[in-house]
Amino acid sequence: MKVVQIPNGRFVQNCYLLADEGSGTCVVIDPGEDAALIGRTLTESRMRAVGIWLTHAHIDHVVGVPELRRTTGAPVYLHPADRPLYDRAGDQALAYGMRAGPLPPPDRTFAHGDVVRVGDLAFAVRHTPGHSPGSVALVGPAVVFVGDVLFQGSVGRTDLPGGDSETLLASIRRELLCLPDATIVYSGHGPETTIGRERGANPFLTGAIRLA
Repeated sequence: MKVVQIPNGRFVQNCYLLADEGSGTCVVIDPGEDAALIGRTLTESRMRAVGIWLTHAHIDHVVGVPELRRTTGAPVYLHPADRPLYDRAGDQALAYGMRAGPLPPPDRTFAHGDVVRVGDLAFAVRHTPGHSPGSVALVGPAVVFVGDVLFQGSVGRTDLPGGDSETLLASIRRELLCLPDATIVYSGHGPETTIGRERGANPFLTGAIRLA
């Protein structure tokens, strides 16, 4: 397994290429604003994209979908609870002074308990609402991709439409803190961390800071 992190765009959002090097295939997780950079990195990787996995549908995670879908032909996966956000990508963009054209309809849906694959690698889908209604975490061998649910030393914001603080913290405790401490956490912004580090030191999880 190879993970390539691609920080991009005005929000410095982390897109990831998740590759199974044995099969020469990869998935693109959360293609953000700089689709050209993501496309170049994909070309340089010499991997064939077989999926576009969306952890959630906020604009900084989906604005690159049309270009990546067009150039790779890879199917787009999204949890249906975030479809209203996805369909309003243009309105989301305007709120931040951006422009976004229509997004292609998702090809497939994520559901809690699904197993999705890239090559020989299997990832379990866990529904983790709170940052957005349809946020998901993708749990693989000793790694988890969490979108904007959990960060190093912080958690996702809950002041956007569909966000809820109690739901977010419950999702983290139920679906993420049950993972082994050594599990690497790949977030939608910022550096990687581990479950153990966040369990012991994240002030939002220890109670040192409480979400409003």
